[in-house]
Amino acid sequence: MDTKTRREFISETGRATVMGGLGAFPAATWENQLAHKFIHHVFFWLKHPESSEDKKKLLAGLHKLSSVKTIRMFQIGVPAATKRDVIDTTYSVSWLLVFDNPEDQERYQKDPVHLKFVEECSMLWEKVVVYDAVEEG
Repeated sequence: MDTKTRREFISETGRATVMGGLGAFPAATWENQLAHKFIHHVFFWLKHPESSEDKKKLLAGLHKLSSVKTIRMFQIGVPAATKRDVIDTTYSVSWLLVFDNPEDQERYQKDPVHLKFVEECSMLWEKVVVYDAVEEG
């Protein structure tokens, strides 16, 4: 029978746990999910940024909008508390979308749910900036 010290046993158990965990979540998981996708990032500046009611309405509208079938992933965000010269925190809400391809993003633009969102919520914002990105190469 192989006898191990308590320290050796704990060390081997820890390595096995870490390696098992890493195997379940490979480092490239996020990269693989975004490979060859169409990224559509929208930033909203509210007309009345101090109005929690307007912000709530915009957030509710975005949650409804997330039901569009061509959206693969989305994230609704607000400015983080980071402070560096290159970071713009003047926007009120961001809306990050991932589509499989540019055609799905075009279908999203014409989807009745998207058109209804613009109709119901456009009076809330004074400015919208959109950044679309695709993988290089």
